[in-house]
Amino acid sequence: MASRTAQRFDPQPFLASVGNGRTIVKYQRGQPIFRQGDAADAVFYIHAGKVQITVVSEQGKEGVIGILDPGEFFGEGCLAGQPLHMATASATAECAIARIEKDTMIRKLRDEPTFSQLFMAYLLSRNIQIEADLVDQLFNSSEKRLARVLLMLAQFGKDGKMEPVIPDINQELLAARVGTTRSRVNFFMNKFRKLGFIEYNGSLKVHSSLLNVIVHD
Repeated sequence: MASRTAQRFDPQPFLASVGNGRTIVKYQRGQPIFRQGDAADAVFYIHAGKVQITVVSEQGKEGVIGILDPGEFFGEGCLAGQPLHMATASATAECAIARIEKDTMIRKLRDEPTFSQLFMAYLLSRNIQIEADLVDQLFNSSEKRLARVLLMLAQFGKDGKMEPVIPDINQELLAARVGTTRSRVNFFMNKFRKLGFIEYNGSLKVHSSLLNVIVHD
C-alpha cells in the first residue's frame, strides 16, 4: 500500500521541465508551432507568449478560431485519436512552449490524479468558452462581438486601467475572429476610439469601460 506521506504530485515542475517525452521550445513571433494537416502526436502547453489557432477551408479562406494565453493547453485532439492537426498554431509573440508527447501525456494523466484534475479543469473551461463564443455569434451584433474579443485579448482591463493587446493585432485578424468584414471592424474601432474605449499609441490598448458596449441593449 502506498505511503500516506508520499509527496503530492505538482504538475507545474512537470510542465516546466525537460525530460522523457517532454521538451520546451522557444518560438519567434509569426513562427508556426504546427500546421494544419501535420501529424497530431503531442499536446502543447504555453509557458510564455500568445498562440493563434487558425483553420483554412478547402477554398483557401482562413479563419481565426482561438487566441491562447500562458497556462493554456492546445493540440489535445491527439488524445481522442485525432491523427492530424485540424488547425494551424502560430506564435503571435515570443513564446516558450512545452511539447509533451502523446504517450507521455496519456501515462501522466492515468498515473497522476492531480495532473488529470488540472487538465480536466482546463478542458471544461475551454468548452464553456466555446459555448459562449457560439452564443455570441448567434445572438450578438458584430459591434458587441468585436468589443468582447478586444476585452478578452486585454483580459478585461483590470482596475479600470488601459490594458495592452497584442502589439501587432490588425483589423484583418480581428475581422476573422469576430466573423465580419474589415470595413465593419474599422468603423467600430474608430467609434470605440472616439468614445475613449480604446487608444492607439504604438500598440492597441483597451479600457474596461468597453464592457458598456456589451451590456448596453
